[in-house]
Amino acid sequence: MSEKMLKFVNVGLQTPNKRDVDKRVDDFKEIYDEFINEKAKEQSSRCSQCGVPFCQVHCPLHNNIPDWLKLTAENRIEEANELAHSTNNMPEVCGRICPQDRLCEGNCVIEQSGHGTVTIGSVEKYITDTAWEKGWIKPIKIKKEIDQSVGIIGAGPAGLACAEQLRKLGYKITVYDRYDRPGGLLIYGIPNFKLEKFVVERRTNLLKESGIKFVQNIEIGRDKSLQELSDKHDAILISTGVYKPREVNLPGNNLENIFPAMEFLTASNRKGLGDKVEKFDNGLLNAEHKNVVVIGGGDTAMDCVRTAVRQNAKSVKCLYRRDRKNMPGSAREVYNAEEEGVEFIWLSNPKKFSGTKKISSVLVEKMKLGEPDSSGRQKPESIKNSDFEIKADIVIKALGFDPENLPVLFKHPSLQVSKWGTIKINLKSMETNIQGVFAAGDIVRGASLVVWAIRDGREAAIAINEYLKFKQFKKTEAA
Repeated sequence: MSEKMLKFVNVGLQTPNKRDVDKRVDDFKEIYDEFINEKAKEQSSRCSQCGVPFCQVHCPLHNNIPDWLKLTAENRIEEANELAHSTNNMPEVCGRICPQDRLCEGNCVIEQSGHGTVTIGSVEKYITDTAWEKGWIKPIKIKKEIDQSVGIIGAGPAGLACAEQLRKLGYKITVYDRYDRPGGLLIYGIPNFKLEKFVVERRTNLLKESGIKFVQNIEIGRDKSLQELSDKHDAILISTGVYKPREVNLPGNNLENIFPAMEFLTASNRKGLGDKVEKFDNGLLNAEHKNVVVIGGGDTAMDCVRTAVRQNAKSVKCLYRRDRKNMPGSAREVYNAEEEGVEFIWLSNPKKFSGTKKISSVLVEKMKLGEPDSSGRQKPESIKNSDFEIKADIVIKALGFDPENLPVLFKHPSLQVSKWGTIKINLKSMETNIQGVFAAGDIVRGASLVVWAIRDGREAAIAINEYLKFKQFKKTEAA
């Protein structure tokens, strides 16, 4: 092993080259070039193969990172791919969009020792992109189909992961989704420069080839009730995610050209997919030649500012009430945004939206960080007489997401929810208070990362399998 691994002392950290800023801001293509084989092998060889792999510990999926790095260093890419897929239903997605600087790479032992992290995400992307190119990733082949079916509400990462895991076991799976394409946030929320849509489409096409049925443009509650779905299937998974935008209720909130983040991002992504988008085509949701102000400091805010740059905005400013150190978004994304010309105004908070009919400016107050709040983070406090004004032709609110009113939406008032509006489940069985109805992903934990949704979907599949096996046993016993 020493010949192939432990080279972090004399081989430095290296990421795939980023495309030149001047070129990448003119399109929505991914900004990183591919690792070539030799560079991927070389970077993988830096892994220290430590006794306690903190990269794996801090990955929500507990991916076998040191093992597939070793296989890559030995040029055993097909085996590395099999290992990556054994714990992750979408490694090519996670390799692109996971905030590795906060998860695996940020906890890499050689990073902590001052040698610079192994660029795990880039290697993961290289492994699975190679596997797709070589045709190693095949549809699921079922030897014997089980005569039980599962209905999954929501075609996002949690629903897709659960669908794949249950299909591998032989169950009949139908996925219901309100949008016209499967993928959820992966298709309509995340911009192409982070995740090109062909990456998602080839994965969902594979699931279709595996015998999983997709019913698009259907809204549970409007077109079919939750009870009707429960009557049709042996088990149900609710994995709708959370999409209701959090609001900031300020004077002038009713002015035109103030939008929630998902409306702005969805319009841009639909346009990139070739759809006719009236609000984009008429200029309403197009940032071209406009002064854009984005409010928020998470990854969604980073997606918005970088999208606005690519739409040829006149200026793009991001307001965040805490400082750079305390922002929730990826530090890597902030750096990429700054490279592309975004101006971050740290320790700032919007106070008022001004204009006659449309937004024309934002009144902003300066903030300082005070004592820690109940979460342990320093609480932002306003500084008296510190107001200043920023010109704005369009304001995008990226303040996070909350669940919709699901008991009302699904026309099932007995469905129990938490005080935050997320679905209440038995944490051991993942079942709701309704027998045979399970829930997973953001709709349970609140807005979170794609990698957590995949993990939740996989765990829901285990729980549903146990439930269905017991259900079949009871049925056989009664007969």
